[in-house]
Amino acid sequence: MSTPLEPETPGTAHDAPGPDRTVRGPHSGIPGAGGDAFGTHPGIPGARPDASGTPGPHPGPSLGSTSPGATQWRRLDPRTLLVHCGWMAAPLGSLALTALATGGRITTGAWFTLAAIAASFAVVTTIGLIRWARTEFRVALPRSADGTAADAPGGGHGRPALTLDVRSGLLTRRLRSVPLHRIRTVDLTATPLHRLLGVTVLRAGTAGSGDGRSELSLEALAVPEAERLRAELLAYADAEAVANDPVVAHISWRWLRYAPLTFWVVGGVFVVAGSAYRVLDGIGIEAWKLGFVQRAFTEFGASALWLTVPAALLVILALGSVGALALYVENWWNYCLEWTDARTLRVRRGLFTTRSVTIERARLRGVLLREPLLLRAGGGALVRAVAGGLGNHEENRKRSGLLPPAPRPEALRVAGGALRSPFPGSTSPAALTPHPRIALRRRRVRGLLWAVLPGTAVLAGLGAAFTPVLLHCAWIYAVVTTAVVLWLARDAYRNLGHGVDGPYLVARSGTFSRDTLALQREAIAAWTFSTSPFSRRAGLVTLTAAVAAGEDGYRIPDLAAAEAPGFAAATAPGILEEFLMHPGTPAHLPEQRLP
Repeated sequence: MSTPLEPETPGTAHDAPGPDRTVRGPHSGIPGAGGDAFGTHPGIPGARPDASGTPGPHPGPSLGSTSPGATQWRRLDPRTLLVHCGWMAAPLGSLALTALATGGRITTGAWFTLAAIAASFAVVTTIGLIRWARTEFRVALPRSADGTAADAPGGGHGRPALTLDVRSGLLTRRLRSVPLHRIRTVDLTATPLHRLLGVTVLRAGTAGSGDGRSELSLEALAVPEAERLRAELLAYADAEAVANDPVVAHISWRWLRYAPLTFWVVGGVFVVAGSAYRVLDGIGIEAWKLGFVQRAFTEFGASALWLTVPAALLVILALGSVGALALYVENWWNYCLEWTDARTLRVRRGLFTTRSVTIERARLRGVLLREPLLLRAGGGALVRAVAGGLGNHEENRKRSGLLPPAPRPEALRVAGGALRSPFPGSTSPAALTPHPRIALRRRRVRGLLWAVLPGTAVLAGLGAAFTPVLLHCAWIYAVVTTAVVLWLARDAYRNLGHGVDGPYLVARSGTFSRDTLALQREAIAAWTFSTSPFSRRAGLVTLTAAVAAGEDGYRIPDLAAAEAPGFAAATAPGILEEFLMHPGTPAHLPEQRLP
C-alpha cells in the first residue's frame, strides 16, 4: 500500500514577511531586486536585450537534466552509509586512550561501552541504509494533471520552469520541489571524512532559506556528480560573459603575516587547553594529578616570577601564532573569489574541509570591511558579504567571508570587485558625517565605570583587609587602565561616522573591531530608533537599518536625535515620510466626534 506524498515547496510557506518590528518601507520583504513574491527576476531567463533594449529571443542555457533520461530519480552515493558511521571515531578513540592509560586493562565498564557502540552501529547503519534507499532526487519539469509539462511561475513567456525534486521518508513520504529560478546559493561542503571517501554535501538555498528550514541538502554525492548538479542548478540563471576579469582575488601566501593578528593568537591557546582538559576528564584522567603537570607548576612557582611570567606569555604567544597560521591555511587554502557569470559570485576555499559558496548578485546587498584592533594596527582588514540566503546567523558567519585577513588596500579592492563599483573611501577618504562630541564623553564615562572603578575598588578593598601591597596594585591599576580607557574611547569616537555615497549607505563604528558598512539603500526595509534614559538626556539615538540579508540589522550608534529622522528619510525614501513633521507645517490630527 503506497503512502501519500506530502508536497512541500520552499519559498511559498516560508517567504511571507514576518510581523513588523519597526517602520517598514513599501519594498520590505521583497526577496530579490525587482523580483516578485515568488523570487522571479525582472528579466526573462534565456532572453537577452537587443540594441534597442527590448528583450529578444535567445536560447537559454541548456540543462543536461532536460533530456528524457535525466528526469529519472537518482539516489545518493552509497558511501553515505560510511559517513553516518563517522560518529564512532570519538568513542572508539576514547576507549583506546583509556586502554593506553590503564596499561591495556579493559574494565567491565569498557566492555559495556563496546557493546553499546556495537548496538549503536547496528541501529545507525540500519537507519542510514533505509534513508539512503528512500531518498531520491532529480531535476525535471513540473507535471500537470494530464501528465504533460506545465508552466510554472518564473518560467518566462511560456518557458516551463525546471524544478529540483527531493523525496524521502519511510512511513510518511515527503516530496520537496523547488523551482530552479528560486535557488539563490549552491554550496559544496566536504569534511575530512567526506574527502577521504570522495563525496561532498550539496546545499541549495532558496529565497526563503534564511533560517535554514527551506534549504535543500543532499548528503552525500560523489564529487563529480555534485559538481555537475551544481552546474545544472546554476545554469538556469541568465549566464552572460563577464566583461572584466572574472577572478576578483586569489590566495597570496604573503598574507600569512596577518594570521597572528587575530583573536586566535591568544584565545585559541586557552580554547585548545580547555578542550584537551575536557577530553581527559571524560576518559577519567585528572590532568592536575599528572606528574609532569605538578612538577611544572612547582618549578614555575619556585622560580623568579619576573622571568617566568614573561616567558610563559611568550610561550602562549608562540603557540597561538602557530595555531593561527595553521587555522589560516586550513580555512583559506586554494582560496579564489570569482564571478562565474554576470550574476553569480563564488568563493572557493579550504584544505581539509573544502567550501564553495555561491552568491547571486541580486541577493548581494552590500559588503562589510572589518578591521579588528590588532589587524588594523598591522595595516590589514578582511571583507564579508551582506547577502541573503546564506542561512542563519551561524551559517552566515561561516559563508559570508569574501577575503581572509589581508592588506587593507587589497581588502578595499576586493570589496569594490564584489560591489562592481569602487568601495566608499577606496580612492579618497570617505566624507562621513562626524557624530556629536557628547558621544566621546559617553564612551569615557562607560569605560571608567565598567573597567576602571570595579577593579580599583576590589584591589583597594582586599588591600585594606589583608596587605598594603594590594593598595599599591590598586592605584597602579587605576592609572594604567584610565589611560587605556581614555585612548580607546578617543579611538572609538574617531571611528564613528555615517553618510550616503551614491546608491550606498555608509556607516562606520567600533574600536576593538572597526567595521565599515556599504549597504544598498534600496535594500533597507525598516528603521529602528533606540534610546535609553542616558542617551535621551544626551540628545543621542541609535539608528538600526533592517535588511533581509546578513545580520538582519546594522547599527549606527549615537547620532544626534534631531538629525537622525532626516538622515533616515533621505537615505531610504518612502519609509518615514508619513511620520515626519516639518517645521512650519501644521499638524493634522484625525477628526474626533464627541458622543
